[in-house]
Amino acid sequence: QVQVVESGGGLVQAGGSLRLSCVASGTFYHINTMAWYRQAPGKQRELVAGITSGGNTNYADSVKGRFTISRDNAKNTAYLQMNSLKPEDTGIYYCKVVALIPWTRDYWGQGTQVTVSS
Repeated sequence: QVQVVESGGGLVQAGGSLRLSCVASGTFYHINTMAWYRQAPGKQRELVAGITSGGNTNYADSVKGRFTISRDNAKNTAYLQMNSLKPEDTGIYYCKVVALIPWTRDYWGQGTQVTVSS
């Protein structure tokens, strides 16, 4: 099994910054994609950013230029640096890990709350 744990959420004023971390642990052959999703109250969960094991990244249009995703493959850890935060960035941020165990399967963390005050 694979465990996914997020950390780094909190309360910040608009214009501020936060850095989220996602650590994958357990038994697997390889971690393919690591991605951050968020879910605002009353809304569907949406993709924020993703990164492959080779370092290719993709971002939601709403966060391009403000958020940066990175990963440390040796530590099975992904990061989400969030700058110039806006109230609309508020939500629960979830990390999804695509692991090869040996078949490919998605694993989700419990989420970390991000609240941006205006």
